[in-house]
Amino acid sequence: MEEDFDLENPITIDSDPIPSLFASESDHMTSQTYSQSFINRDADASVRRDTISFILKSQFSFDPFVAYLAVNYLDRFLSKQGIPKSVPWILKLLSITCTSLAAKMKKSTFSLTSFQSEEGIIFDTQTIQRMELLILGALKWRMRSVTPFAFLLFFLSFFKRNDPPLKQALKARATEIVFKAQNEVKILEYKPSVIAASALLSASHELFPLQFPCFRKAISSCVYINKEKLLDCYNLMQGVVMDDYESILLDEVWSSDTPVNVLDRHSLSLESEKTSCISIGCAVTRSEAGTKKRKISDFCCNNSSSSSNETFRHLSQQIQHC
Repeated sequence: MEEDFDLENPITIDSDPIPSLFASESDHMTSQTYSQSFINRDADASVRRDTISFILKSQFSFDPFVAYLAVNYLDRFLSKQGIPKSVPWILKLLSITCTSLAAKMKKSTFSLTSFQSEEGIIFDTQTIQRMELLILGALKWRMRSVTPFAFLLFFLSFFKRNDPPLKQALKARATEIVFKAQNEVKILEYKPSVIAASALLSASHELFPLQFPCFRKAISSCVYINKEKLLDCYNLMQGVVMDDYESILLDEVWSSDTPVNVLDRHSLSLESEKTSCISIGCAVTRSEAGTKKRKISDFCCNNSSSSSNETFRHLSQQIQHC
């Protein structure tokens, strides 16, 4: 982990890294059943949300890509080990350790003391180092993760407008959407390349609606892309964007100078379910945007937790003597 690591350029040895990126992206994904393991398991979904929330607390003191990379490590590790039941403190240790590994990869400053909260168990350096080795082994030392950010520039080349400021705005908005989408567990079903393409299409639909049809057609014609997966992921992305807009609109109304009483807020909440969201230069209704972000409680689960409990009991025995 001595070389500089850039999520936009994870492969540095090839003169033409694009084919290598598409060939290796599946090696950096969670297992196929990982997102399905949260179906109808609200408790498990809550555990993941809380663990990610703990990681994201560091987002404003770190490069935001560090937090994204840490969640990537967390999901990939848990997809192999499952959600622990008998040792709840493991999740806190995992979140700290994944952030530590991500910070090392990005050569960002990581303060264990400031990162750990004052409440609950406090882990020493040796304990975290042991967990680092367990995570490294589980991920087969594939720490230069291939993420959606590695594909943004490639798909951006399909955008016909050769105006650098416009392309930069499109890339910036797509990056924001990728960050937002990481909280949606169902997004993990899609390859990083598909997520990147979908995020750019969502950004284009929002910022440059006149160019959107041509951009969509160009990306859909890419030999590396499965059109059906692209459409499904795009619809999911639009749900994430719509939820983001609703959150922003409600925050703006509730934080305005005009007092809003409880009854008004209730009416506003009901009305927001009926109205459409207006994007920059384009009206986007729910039907156009696709399906709304799925609630994790609506999923259904087929996985057993017995094997994961056994695994984490073994991990606990290795770490508890630190």
